[in-house]
Amino acid sequence: MEIIHAVILGIIEGLTEFLPISSTGHLIVVADWLGMEQNDQNTAFKVIIQVAAIFAVVANYTERFHPRHYLLWLKVFIAFLPIAVIGLLFGDLIESLFVVEVVAWMFIVGGVVFLLLEHYYREGAHQTRSMDQISFRQSSWIGLAQLFAVIPGTSRAGATIVGGMLTGLDRKTSAEFSFLLAMPVLMASSAYSLLKHYDEFASTSFTPLIVGFIVSFLVAWLTMKLFLSFLERFTFRAFGIYRIAFGVLLLGWMYL
Repeated sequence: MEIIHAVILGIIEGLTEFLPISSTGHLIVVADWLGMEQNDQNTAFKVIIQVAAIFAVVANYTERFHPRHYLLWLKVFIAFLPIAVIGLLFGDLIESLFVVEVVAWMFIVGGVVFLLLEHYYREGAHQTRSMDQISFRQSSWIGLAQLFAVIPGTSRAGATIVGGMLTGLDRKTSAEFSFLLAMPVLMASSAYSLLKHYDEFASTSFTPLIVGFIVSFLVAWLTMKLFLSFLERFTFRAFGIYRIAFGVLLLGWMYL
């Protein structure tokens, strides 16, 4: 892998992991555009930049790791369980769905969902305005909503944010809970990939991995902060429009 490819993919992962626009979908598409093969080094690289995103969550929410927040982490764990079970049982089947056509259609579907969600959203009607107010019932429903993220292009962040808002969380709280919920999901998927492709790491050049890790971490850390600031002033409509436009662009690129 060339260093410039490591930088580009690190930026893509950092920008998209916590936004409702599908990091996996973007990585699949960009890697395809760059002409990158699914070799040992590229497989290892994707694991490393996901780990960097985990560290970005820790850096932004250090205070949430105090023992006094154990109830919040219990709710995160409850929300994580459904996708953990499905991923364990159907991991290979899910990987077979990672094709550009599936990504394109799910981008469009997700965009429509966000536009409908914002159309019916009423300011003040969502009473859960901090993560400490999230109930066990809400976390359970968010966990079920996250199951849609097994389809490439759906977006893990998008599925959990939609699930949060439908259960009464406001925009910012939905996004923040999605950030924390990313940790066990990314840890589990990274551990699974590491165990499955353990031998491939031995023959990998470490320079692109280090570069990708640093870039992904810094971009993810900054993106999380800017995203929350954005939600204090704006809605998710822009993300809905972007998803639809990107999905149509992908379909046009495939068939025209």
